[in-house]
Amino acid sequence: MYTKKIYFSGGNVNELQEIFVDVPGVLKVSVGKLAARNVHSYVEYEPQDLQDVPSIEIEFNPKRMDLSMLMDVLFNVLNPYADKNLGVYYSSGEDEPQVELHLNFIANRGREPVVSKACLTINDPNSNPRRARKCFVKVGRLTSFVAAPDAEQFFLRKHPEIKSDIDLTKLKTSLRF
Repeated sequence: MYTKKIYFSGGNVNELQEIFVDVPGVLKVSVGKLAARNVHSYVEYEPQDLQDVPSIEIEFNPKRMDLSMLMDVLFNVLNPYADKNLGVYYSSGEDEPQVELHLNFIANRGREPVVSKACLTINDPNSNPRRARKCFVKVGRLTSFVAAPDAEQFFLRKHPEIKSDIDLTKLKTSLRF
C-alpha cells in the first residue's frame, strides 16, 4: 500500500497524537522531534532552519485521506492566526504545492481576492503583505525526524489522570469525514 507522511508541530503534541490517531486513512501517528530547513511563515518571509521541534509524524493513505483535510483538522484545533509555534513540514517535494496552496487559502480567508488588470484573480499573500491575514504557520522541508521512545508514545492514554486542554471525546464525535 502506498503511504505518505506529513509532520505537524504546535500546541501539545501528545494531544495532537490523540486527535489524529482515529482519523480515517491515518495509519500511524508518532510523537518526536524534527529538524527542517528553509522554514518560513506568512508573517516572516526570511527562511530559517529549525532544530529539535516537538512534533508528530502522520503516516496516511492518500487514497483515503487528503493532505488538505489533515491540515483542516489541525487548524480546527489550533488557531493558525494566533499560535506562533504551529508548523507544517513535508518530506516529499510533491506535497509542497498542496501545503502552500492550502496555507495561502488560510492566510487569505475572509479577504476579498485581488483582481489584476487582466481579470486574473490573485490570491497570493506575498503580492501584498499588508492585505494578507497574519498567518503564523511555519512551513518547510523536513530534514530529519526522530521518534520519541515507546514510553513517550500515547502519553495521554498511559496517564489518564492528566487533563487535556481539548475535550478529545467531543472533538472526535464532531469530526465527520
